[in-house]
Amino acid sequence: MKLPSLIETKRGRLVTFFFLYLTEGIPLGFAAIAVATQLRRQGVGPAEIGAFVGSFYLPWSFKFVMGPFVDVLSSDRWGRRRMWIVGAQAMMVITLLSTIGVDLPGQLKLFTFLLLIHNAFGATQDVAIDALAVNVLKENERGVANGFMFAGAYLGQTIGGSLVLFLMDALSFKGSVVFVAACIASVTLLVALPIREPPGPPRPYIKGPILSHLAGQIGSFAKDALKAFFGSRPAFVGLLFALLPAGAMSLGLALQSNLAVELGMSDPTIASLNLWSAVLSAGGCVLGGYLSDRIGRRRALGIYIALIAVPVLYLSYELKRYGWIMPVDMNVPDRPTAVAGLLTAFWTATLVYALFNGLMYGTRTALFMDVTTPAVAATQFTAYMALMNLTISYSATWQGWWIERFGYPSTLTVDALFGLVCLLLLPLMSRGKDSPAVPDPRPGDS
Repeated sequence: MKLPSLIETKRGRLVTFFFLYLTEGIPLGFAAIAVATQLRRQGVGPAEIGAFVGSFYLPWSFKFVMGPFVDVLSSDRWGRRRMWIVGAQAMMVITLLSTIGVDLPGQLKLFTFLLLIHNAFGATQDVAIDALAVNVLKENERGVANGFMFAGAYLGQTIGGSLVLFLMDALSFKGSVVFVAACIASVTLLVALPIREPPGPPRPYIKGPILSHLAGQIGSFAKDALKAFFGSRPAFVGLLFALLPAGAMSLGLALQSNLAVELGMSDPTIASLNLWSAVLSAGGCVLGGYLSDRIGRRRALGIYIALIAVPVLYLSYELKRYGWIMPVDMNVPDRPTAVAGLLTAFWTATLVYALFNGLMYGTRTALFMDVTTPAVAATQFTAYMALMNLTISYSATWQGWWIERFGYPSTLTVDALFGLVCLLLLPLMSRGKDSPAVPDPRPGDS
């Protein structure tokens, strides 16, 4: 039976992009929550886990490089974007399944390398999905479609993280890998493969070798990005802002999973905590954006970033008060047990952090849109998003290293204070009435 192409109707397009973004969230939740939790149970240290989670974000920091390849190396017969989406998802499944034979934690470097390749395909499909969305979504559908996309990504993280942890006892770790791969393959077979993509606009004839043409396009991207970033003060400050954490990040990265395991929480309990965190973050995204439209973007963002520090500093204080300073050796049989008060503090801090981080997340993205120059919007905004992923990567890495040397309270405190540095840049990100717009780098183009 031939499955229908869902993108031919409005409802079908919303469903399509919801499920395509689902496949982006699943691997992230699996690595950052489920795998990180199991690695800590097996005695892997916070530094190694931090580097593992940090490496997972690296391909997303450079995904703009794939844009020219997706644009040029394509076929109308197979669908310019469809062929890349289906191919990338197929490789995501293959690279996931290739990890089944890897021994953990003994072969963690090999496991990390395989997931790095897996996530490179995930970043590539993201480029193709966004390009498909630009081509097929009608202008009056884009707002609600973006809402469905991010909802799909949040649900994907919940499936890959919380649901896998709920099922871990029944499936085993290898079984969970098969389950995650099957989820992605299901979307490929039922949603991506049946897409009948309309032919794209005519493309200019490529003179000379294709690789030279691609190199030229990447060079043009870099040139346009430089013009966009240095064409106005808000755009340049936005570059610096993207390279700094927008508030504390520790309770949204591997530190949370590490600490949950050390405090004695079971996999189902950790899964429940992450499930409720995802719900609060999703709600915070909507509420934060709504409030920022009414009280001003920069003012709202400044408040949200300051609020994020509160639960992080609170948990730092409680950990120090209860004497829970350095990482616990998971191989020691008589490990210390967390008292009820400390567990309550951990739950409270994590859930409040999730809400405040959600308030910030959508508002920060909107601020980047505010300072992006329309003439080079695709180039500039894509670069901002890539740099934000680079910030996540280095934050996860340094936090794991710091935990092993100075302990959890110190890491949380430094993270909270470092997350406030970006507030110094917010006043400089206003495009005043007299601020000149950046000229189109290609004035002759229509």
